[in-house]
Amino acid sequence: MLKYFNGLGAAFASVFLLASGAQAQESTPALTETDVPVATQAQSAEPDRQQILQILVEGNRRVEADTILSYLLIQPGDVPDPRLINLSIQTLFQTGLFSDVRVAIDGPTLVLYVEENPIVNRVILEGNRAIADDKITDEIEIQPRAIFTRARAQSDVQRILEVYRRSGRFAAQVTPKIVELPQNRLDLVFEISEGPVTGVRRINLVGNRAFSDSELRGEIVTREARWWRFFSSNDNYDPDRLEYDREQLRSFYNDRGYADFRVVSAIAELTPDQEDFFITFTMDEGERYNFGEISVSTEIADLDEEYLARIVATQPDQLYVGSQIEESIDTLTFAAGAAGYAFVDIRPRVTTNREDQTVDIEYVINETPRVYIERIDIVGNTRTLDRVIRRELQIVEGDAFNQALLDYSRNRVRSLGFFEEVEVEPIQGSTADRAQVRVNVTEQPTGELAFGAGFSSTDSFLVDFSISERNLRGRGQFLRLRVSASSRRQQIDIRFTEPRFLDRNLAAGIDIFQVRTDFSQEASFETQSTGFSLRAGFPLTRSVSGSVNYTLRNDEVNTFGGVSPSILRAEGARLTSLLGYSVSWDRVDNRNEPTNGFRVAFNQDMAGFGGDVRYVRSELQAGIYRNVFRDDIVFSVTGETGLLLSWGGDTARINDRFFKGGNSFRGFETAGIGPRVVQRQTGTDELASGDALGGNFYAIGAAELAFPLGLPEQYGIRGSIFTEVGTLGLLPDEDQIEDLGGTAAYTVDRLEPRVSAGVSIFWDSPFGPVRFDFAEALVKETYDRSEFFRFSTRTGF
Repeated sequence: MLKYFNGLGAAFASVFLLASGAQAQESTPALTETDVPVATQAQSAEPDRQQILQILVEGNRRVEADTILSYLLIQPGDVPDPRLINLSIQTLFQTGLFSDVRVAIDGPTLVLYVEENPIVNRVILEGNRAIADDKITDEIEIQPRAIFTRARAQSDVQRILEVYRRSGRFAAQVTPKIVELPQNRLDLVFEISEGPVTGVRRINLVGNRAFSDSELRGEIVTREARWWRFFSSNDNYDPDRLEYDREQLRSFYNDRGYADFRVVSAIAELTPDQEDFFITFTMDEGERYNFGEISVSTEIADLDEEYLARIVATQPDQLYVGSQIEESIDTLTFAAGAAGYAFVDIRPRVTTNREDQTVDIEYVINETPRVYIERIDIVGNTRTLDRVIRRELQIVEGDAFNQALLDYSRNRVRSLGFFEEVEVEPIQGSTADRAQVRVNVTEQPTGELAFGAGFSSTDSFLVDFSISERNLRGRGQFLRLRVSASSRRQQIDIRFTEPRFLDRNLAAGIDIFQVRTDFSQEASFETQSTGFSLRAGFPLTRSVSGSVNYTLRNDEVNTFGGVSPSILRAEGARLTSLLGYSVSWDRVDNRNEPTNGFRVAFNQDMAGFGGDVRYVRSELQAGIYRNVFRDDIVFSVTGETGLLLSWGGDTARINDRFFKGGNSFRGFETAGIGPRVVQRQTGTDELASGDALGGNFYAIGAAELAFPLGLPEQYGIRGSIFTEVGTLGLLPDEDQIEDLGGTAAYTVDRLEPRVSAGVSIFWDSPFGPVRFDFAEALVKETYDRSEFFRFSTRTGF
């Protein structure tokens, strides 16, 4: 076993001062670490010292001799100076490269003996079961191929203990051991005894009168240990979490008028059985306050003090809310930035009037010059080209600083979907009236390898595979190849989009597709559509965009003996030439996962510019998203409706109608609702459902509440509850079959509402996001087809 501890006293190892000449060498014994101090030796040898002509290094294996000599404060030609020799030894020890350093002087030669610190071959963790290896290795400093030192090992022991304390295991013990290997290498082993989890048995609250214990316990993160909290670690004692809880209580009271509230103490006491903690928060609530006089003062002529006082969140005679002060500062900063003052200093002067229980706030805006943008730097884009980011910015070098445009630019860059994080921050420029804008981005995977699968209560099975790149070659171009297959549908399509066609604010793209849809089980027909689409999109305002498209496709329909005129009339091949447009108004904060805002989209397609069919298809979608209670709880209301009208004496064919269900209406199969051919069963009033006929009109709405499930964030599991309501129908008269009585088949077309409700679970699994939907059809027609379970998944690269 290698010697584990090397005392720091080795820095003051013995210095061998030997007098020149054989007689001096014979009469002077070799000195040891316990011999007289260096200073004493130097005094006794002072009369006989001579110059050092050469310096030799012995014992080094990895470190070059020239590197070692570069740390010495004494050089050939110098007279030996004990002080400089000692400083040289200390300098060599401070490099961390050596475990031992000794110096000997033999006449005109100074010999430097070094013993190098070993190299770590492996870091081995033994005994850790509750915490994974990577969680510990990410914290420690010693890594394979690093130089081993005692100080680093001891420091890493404390880091490992801190990891266990954060997980509530205060009884954990860590013992470092080493295993010597050839060539001055070693394996470092941390033997870990984890000990039991130290939980929180009880949380006591003292001094609270305005709010109950249960209400305050709901505001803090720490929880009392309960058997059902096996997924959570918040019921483990953590001193850092305790400090956070103090701040949570302070914020809770400050936002409810208690400006003088303070947590007098937060004490954790170990239970008599040494297994858990009692935590006691002692509080002084103080009195409840309202806002008193609110004012804004500034020497900047471009800023209207009266206007600024009206836009702040704090208003006179309202309940004191501490967070509104910071919110008001942000509002004033934004207003000053919109006026061109980038680096304003806003300080609130708070005056507490205890007699009338009010708090006066004066926001003081210190004078700063108007600022112009000197330079824009983009940092962190390792893949995306600079021009792809710059073209989204609404400011250029030389413009007057405008905070509103900066925020809008940040949102535009975020909406690209290429970056995990986007920050746009102003930095002081070369002079007081100049600012630099730094755009910090963190790239994220923009390619996606997606796989989806779904199941229904019958035999509906779907496999979907696609490979896409949203930032092709870092130019912002989109390319996707998609292949999907099921018992009802096979599709292959290629989509390409150039977001800045001809270097203009115009997105252009092309789609090439072939889709085969088998509705033999739902409607006794199948279709195969082959064609292409050309499209172009452009902004109309900051939040409103438009697009136009043209599609040419050949639709071939094969029927399988259905009795409905809708099915029989669709037999054969027809060419569809379709021209369409769309307009969308998008004010959500995140296009992919919105939490606030709304979006509205309307699109209309007209077939008949050549080809064999003539119709107008119109659809409207809308959604509203809001945070409720907390930032991670999102309530949304979405809806869509569509109408299909024929023109020119034509009648819409079944393959052009709307079919809803599955992903478009949870709780029902694909094509599970709407008009259908039915037949009475002999001797009963029960209806046997037959072919689905689609509809010329539909309307579907949904309300959903998405929320975290209370599990640790690392599990990536969230949930939602939802309800959906909708209808589908409105067939033309020529496609209706009358009820002739008996068991004859006939058509039912009832625009009756259908309702479903259920829950969804979202899991960010190691192989990609997974979604599980469990839905029950609450209101349905007897001939509708429902499904209870569906899941899908995808992964990114």
